[in-house]
This record gives sequence, C-alpha cells and structure tokens, in this order.
Amino acid sequence: MPDAQTVSRAMTIAGSDSGAGAGIQADLKTFAALGVYGTSAVTAVTAQNTLGVTDVHELPTSLIQSQIDAIISDIGVDAVKTGMLSSPEIIEAVAAKIREYDLTPLVVDPVMVAKGGDRLLQERAVDTLRDVLVPLAFVVTPNAPEAEVLTGRPISTVGDARAAAKALVEDLGAMSAVVKGGHLDGPATDVLYVDGGFTEFTQPRIDTKNTHGTGCTFASAVAAGLAKGLTVHEAVAQAKEYVTEAIRTTFPMGGGHGPLNHFHRFWER
Repeated sequence: MPDAQTVSRAMTIAGSDSGAGAGIQADLKTFAALGVYGTSAVTAVTAQNTLGVTDVHELPTSLIQSQIDAIISDIGVDAVKTGMLSSPEIIEAVAAKIREYDLTPLVVDPVMVAKGGDRLLQERAVDTLRDVLVPLAFVVTPNAPEAEVLTGRPISTVGDARAAAKALVEDLGAMSAVVKGGHLDGPATDVLYVDGGFTEFTQPRIDTKNTHGTGCTFASAVAAGLAKGLTVHEAVAQAKEYVTEAIRTTFPMGGGHGPLNHFHRFWER
C-alpha cells in the first residue's frame, strides 16, 4: 500500500456531467486509472447523457473558490486541470485562485462545445479564456476547432495545427500547447509545441461513435502525468496512448456518443 506522502494529487476544476462520460467524472476516473488521487472543484452542473445536454446550472463563483480553498488548505495538489469554465466571471474567479496559490503545472482544456454540439462556453467568455487563462497554462490542450477560435487561424492540416500550437505559445502566452487532430482527416495526430520545437504523436484513427469525453480525458491524463513528475513530452505521450486504448476498448452505453473505457487496464472484456 502506498505511503500517503508518495501518492500524487491532481485537482480538476470543471463541470459535472450527469452521464459521467465527460467533465469531472471523466477527470476523476482518469486520475484514478493512472494512479493519482483526484479532487474536484465543480464549476457547473449539467443534465447530460450520451445524446446531449438538456440543462446547465452554473455555480456561484464564491462556491467555486471555496472548493479550491478547501482542497489547497488541506489536501494540496501536484497538478491542476481546468475544463468547463462557462462564463467570464467563472474564468476570472478560477484564474484569481490559480494566481493566489501559484497553482502549477496547470493544464487548460478550453472546453467550448459538448460532443453532441451543445455550447458550454458563452460567446462573451472567449476573450477572457484567451487573455486571462491561457497565459497561466503550463500546457493548453485544444482540439482543432477550439484552437481555431483561440488563434483565429483555420486548421485543416497537421501543418495548420503546428502553426496554431506555436501561436498559442508565442502569441497567447501558454508555456506549451497540444493541438489535437481528432477533427482532421487521416490518422489521429496531435501536435505538441514546447521550448521552440514540435513533436507529433500519431495513432490510427478508430471508427467508433463512442468518443464522449475524449478531450476531458486527454487533458486529465496529461495532468496526471505531470502530477507524477513526468515531462510534458512524457505526459502527452502517456495521455495519447491512454486515450487511444480507452477509445479502442469502449463499450455500448446509451443511444448516442458513448463514453470511453477509462478502466481498460483493469476491466476484463
């Protein structure tokens, strides 16, 4: 049994998905699967399943901040991941706590739209996300459409993804960036830009509709790796492999975009 002092800790600051495919539920599953103790500060409660989002209730910023205070003052963190921060006010409140406690490494997953197409980021919050939160990121992990919104660059090729990843660092201030290629044609290639160089991580594309929560899971896997002391390259490589296998071993659940198999390393098929 591991000693309490040797257990790595990661906190997710994100929305709750009642269907448990994405959001804090996916984050906590990922942390657990990768051997990290997970904590959560809930920013919003969504009524959601594999078919889509039917209702969203944002939590008061004071309660969001109180959750962060409670975690930091007692349990502590070795890495932090942000997900659904739907309004400028919530982004500002979370950013204030990140600065107050100097929370790093910070993985920013710029959640904008749910798998079913429902918007999870208010239009008026895009500038706040770009200008306030991204510069605090140790690594930011947008998919191609999210990277287009943040950088203003069209992305249809891996070359475009490379340019966007560089812009997220050189122009917007993140320490490093991964632009995920799941929305592009061809193999699933993610592009990491860090320390002035590019690394591409490629896996075969898997033909399945069960991809709900892939972005949350990837970012959480990166955070878990960083919490355990991995480099950015190592953490991204681990996350890519973990998510690919979680998609490959997915199972039927619900009538829409089903969840990943977060516990593929432990569950017999």
